[in-house]
Amino acid sequence: MIIDAKRKNVNWLSGIDAEYRNVIKSDFVRKVGETFATRVFLIGIGLVTSVLVARILGPEGRGLYAVAVAVGAIGVQFGNFGLHASNTYYVAKDKKLLPELIGNTLSASFLFGGLGALLAWVVFFIWPNLAPVHGVLLVLALAWIPFGLAYLLLQNLLLGIHEVRAYNKIELINQIVGVILIGLVILAGIVRAEIVFSSGLAALLAGFFLALRALRQHLKEFPMPSMSLFKKNIRYGIRAYLAAFFAFLVLRIDLLMIKYILGAEQAGYYSIAVSMADMINMLPVVVGTILFPKLSALINNDAKWNIAKKTALGVGIMMIILTSCAALLAKPAITILFGKSFMPAVPAFIWLMPGIVFLSINIIYMNYFASTGMPSITIYSPAIAALCNILLNLKLIPLLGIVGASFSSVFSYGIMLGGSVLYISYGKRK
Repeated sequence: MIIDAKRKNVNWLSGIDAEYRNVIKSDFVRKVGETFATRVFLIGIGLVTSVLVARILGPEGRGLYAVAVAVGAIGVQFGNFGLHASNTYYVAKDKKLLPELIGNTLSASFLFGGLGALLAWVVFFIWPNLAPVHGVLLVLALAWIPFGLAYLLLQNLLLGIHEVRAYNKIELINQIVGVILIGLVILAGIVRAEIVFSSGLAALLAGFFLALRALRQHLKEFPMPSMSLFKKNIRYGIRAYLAAFFAFLVLRIDLLMIKYILGAEQAGYYSIAVSMADMINMLPVVVGTILFPKLSALINNDAKWNIAKKTALGVGIMMIILTSCAALLAKPAITILFGKSFMPAVPAFIWLMPGIVFLSINIIYMNYFASTGMPSITIYSPAIAALCNILLNLKLIPLLGIVGASFSSVFSYGIMLGGSVLYISYGKRK
């Protein structure tokens, strides 16, 4: 009996060891590791860029630069219509569609993005008081939109054909070129907001051409747009767009409501808690980014679900450990990084951690749903959660302050995860 028990233990340990070795050797894990390391490095470069810009432009110039960046980012965010997700989905399913998808990407980016930017310029020209910035800086900010759209959509095509390393290299080059150009601007002594922003725009153009070049290596024919494929893309894209919009409300509406109900100071405390939580949530976001094209390429839905289920379990376990450690280290970390004056952010951050676990698992489920054609649950679940988050914030923020917003977020993230679990449990997988 003792010998049999020992044999069982040896077999169990051997199984665990074999599974561990398979995970380590996995191409999926390698890609996740590379992308996660890239994201961390990009955060560091972004911090360097932010410091340089703030120091050379001063508060007023930094403000103009930040607003111009926001104009470009908002244009890309609201002008992509979910085509970034659609590009990844369709090219992962059939790489033969790559030429047509590139043609559609370039057409949509420069036609719709360009027309949108031009329309915005006309509106601001007629009503200049509505313009967030003026003159050359406004023109540059609007010019960012079509190229930013094209860069985003091309990069997602690279993800769809599993060129993750090329995707990461281009992201790094884009940021590094931006920092180098800003450094040259400093050396040249021409430190105006327009010139600094132009450096970022030039780096974006470099990234755009690099992405186009990387994709060209996989082309066997000249990229031409396809209206029939675009109609399919936009139908899928609109669903992805709505899902992302409601998810954005769930993740960000609480900060705006705190500003409105409690004022700027409390919003500042909560912004620290949220930004740190976003850092911790970066790992499941990266996993989901790499998982989506992998699942989309599979035809058998049972195979998709088995991979998604194992990934969700692994991510859930990792995030429980990570969030527990983060909660324990929150007080010294916030004190060291931001100073004792930001200590009110600590309780809000700690209470956000269970929600981050819920959110991380649901990210995997949502990427699985997206790989099956973006069913209605991807829209209904975050929409209901967003509504609940708003209603709960109205009640809890006046009672509990920023901790109330954390409670509201945890409950809302739980609603999204619960909706995904119910959808799967009742046999809605297709």
